[in-house]
Order: sequence, then C-alpha cells, then structure tokens
Amino acid sequence: MREGDGFVQSLARGIAVIRAFDAEHAELTLSEVARRSEIPPAAASRFLRTLEVLGYVRRSGRVFSLTPRVLELGFSYLSALSLPEVMQPHLERLSREVGESVSAAVLSGSDIFYIARVPTRRIMTVGITIGTRFPAYATSMGRVLLAALPEAELAEVLATAEPRALTERTLASGAELAAEIARVREQGWALVDGELEIGLRSLAAPVRGRDGRVAAAVNISTSAGRILGALGRAPSAAPARDDASHRAGSAADLSDPVRTGATRRGATGTGLLG
Repeated sequence: MREGDGFVQSLARGIAVIRAFDAEHAELTLSEVARRSEIPPAAASRFLRTLEVLGYVRRSGRVFSLTPRVLELGFSYLSALSLPEVMQPHLERLSREVGESVSAAVLSGSDIFYIARVPTRRIMTVGITIGTRFPAYATSMGRVLLAALPEAELAEVLATAEPRALTERTLASGAELAAEIARVREQGWALVDGELEIGLRSLAAPVRGRDGRVAAAVNISTSAGRILGALGRAPSAAPARDDASHRAGSAADLSDPVRTGATRRGATGTGLLG
C-alpha cells in the first residue's frame, strides 16, 4: 500500500518505535530510539510517553524498555492458528538442526495422536503420518504427556490402555510404568528404546501452553544405530522447543479437538495396535 492510500503516518511511527527494540537492543535511550526508528526525537518522546501510559513501555531514568504486554499485540494472530500450524515451522527447524525425524503429538484417551511431523527417513515398519495413533505407555511422547496428568487420571488412563508387551523391551506392568512415568515427571523428558518397535529410539520433551500446562509433546526419533548422533546434538533442540512452547501458549483452546486436529482419523497407524 502506498502512503497516500489511507496511510496513517503516526501509527507507522508508533510501530517503528516498538520495533526499535530487539534482543540486542532491549534497553534504549530516547536518542537511540529516535535514531533506530528514524523519526525526530520530539516525536519519539511523545510515542514513548504514550506507550508508557498504555503499559507497553517502561522507563528507568533515561533508559526505556518494552514490557511483556507487547506480546499481546501478537496473540490475536497466533490465537487464530491451530496448534499444528504453530508447531510445524519449529519442528522443521529442529529436524534440520539434528538431522533426524521430528514429531509432535497430543494425548487422545490412552493413545498419542500425531498432529505434526517432519520425517527424514523411514524408521518404522509402520508408516507415520498426521493422525497416526500409538499407545501412549510405549512411546516417549506418550510418557511425557502421561507424566503431566494428575495421579488419579493417570491411573485411569493406564487401566483403560491395558498395557501389553509390544516387544521384549516394552514396560507393560503397572508398577514398572508408574515408576518410569514418575521418573519422566521428575526429569522433564523421556527416552524410549525399542519398546514400540525394536530398533527405534526416541527422545521427547513437553510443550507447554501459556498457562504452564503441558499442551503437547515433541520428539526426535531415529534408528538405534544413529541415536548417539542425535543425542550428541540434542542441546540444540532446546531453542526450537522453547520457541514452540511460547507460541503454542498463544494458540486457541488446546482442549478443542478440532483445533488440535484430533478429529482427523484417515491416517491412523495400524499393525502395532492390532
């Protein structure tokens, strides 16, 4: 849009003042704000004062900085996105960094339900797509999600699941699962080795919503022979996971199955659930 087509210069200047701040310039003086936003100091002063009154900027002596209230400006856009849409670009970034397949899932009854995925190679005899379901008790993402449940709800879900050995490595007894899920809850992540399918290893961590509750789980999965490489690069997963957590927190009601994609049944995994 050209400036003559209803362009409001004062609004553009106010936005420029906000955008003058970034990670490398979290605190700025008036002259620095004016220089970075390319507006006269007198105008910059008026905009800063207005933003301060509205609660978007705080002042400490001669230095200005943004307040967390600025995040509200982006929530309207993010709240219109579904959880899979919010997470997909972060999963793609994580997959590029670790060179392995990355997925996200939510809990649906006693199963996990895949809502986003970035595959790099086929790692299971069963194809995994959006909508695939696996028993939560035998997966890394499932254990992360189960660990976030209250004890009474966890016991009910495990009873409904009727755990059984899918491989010789699967933890299937109630006592073993309870102990492992308690360990996952304490350490904040889950590693599963060959319990869903022999030769498959995966590392999962939670993604939290704005209210701090676990909204989904994300994992890195690979074949057993490649796990050391994936884990060796695992620290680089933290920024992508944290970014996804912040953005997922602004998505709409995560309990709504339409928004999480939990009504998509067409690509449900089979074979291991049979």
